[in-house]
Amino acid sequence: MRIVSGLQSSGGLHLGNWVGAVRQFVRLQDSGEALYFIADLHALTTVRDGARARTLSFETAASLLALGIDPARAALFRQSDVPEVLELYWILGTLVPLAHLERAHAYKDKVARGLAADFGLFAYPVLMAADILLYGADLVPVGRDQIQHVEFARDWATRFNIAWPPGVLKLPELRVDREAAVLPGIDGLKMSRSYGNSIELFAEESEVRRRIQSVKTDSTPLEAPKPVGSALYELLRAIAPPGEFASIDESWREGGTGYGAYKEQLAAFFFAAFGEARRRYAALIDDPAAVERALLSGAQRARDAAAPIIAAVRRAVGL
Repeated sequence: MRIVSGLQSSGGLHLGNWVGAVRQFVRLQDSGEALYFIADLHALTTVRDGARARTLSFETAASLLALGIDPARAALFRQSDVPEVLELYWILGTLVPLAHLERAHAYKDKVARGLAADFGLFAYPVLMAADILLYGADLVPVGRDQIQHVEFARDWATRFNIAWPPGVLKLPELRVDREAAVLPGIDGLKMSRSYGNSIELFAEESEVRRRIQSVKTDSTPLEAPKPVGSALYELLRAIAPPGEFASIDESWREGGTGYGAYKEQLAAFFFAAFGEARRRYAALIDDPAAVERALLSGAQRARDAAAPIIAAVRRAVGL
């Protein structure tokens, strides 16, 4: 089974990335041939500084390695190190209906928030489909907010296989971690780098604590039961160790504990969960050569996987 997924390098990885995607990546790297990419081409839709883009790509790679992606068990690579993805991107784009792109959730959401409606943002799902289809993915682990992108990839692969038989593009299955809800940020909206409401996994300790203290709460008195489903409640549920959330949930519903105490508990859970990864990250940041070796090795493995598929695509379309 070939497993393919990726993360955009537009900012530091945050708690929502771990819960929604990276945790799955780590679990699945022993379930088949795993190919995980850093979506640095996608990141160009928001990062317009070359030096910053390179730094973010490196930091994203170090983050994934620190969180448990093992280069001996999974190929980790930069999207831009596999140029074949741009060739498939264009070929797919020749048959993608504009109506599909116009109803893409991410596009509509970002435009609604005032981001420029440029070509890169509009055509983002086509490049993501190429990322998936180029490697003949059997399984694509994603967060809930990425389900539509995998559905698009399946639809466009079907269109390609009908337009240019015999079909050479495999229809992938998606995998969503059913334990993971969409995680709220400190303001109660979906946690996102774009919203500026995230808790970054590898930020300085003081910044992590400041963010946790900034989690939005209401004016419920200390002695009263707290509203279930709030941002703080969901963040606690997401990272509490197995077996410990039940007691938090009980006290939350009974009342008698203030939000400040729950925020301290959240910070304790965070540093217990990610303390070792944060230490590995610091070591990797100081050893860029090791990170680069892992990325180049991963890119070669990815290109080897892509080679027969892009060759078949070229034959099918007459190139």
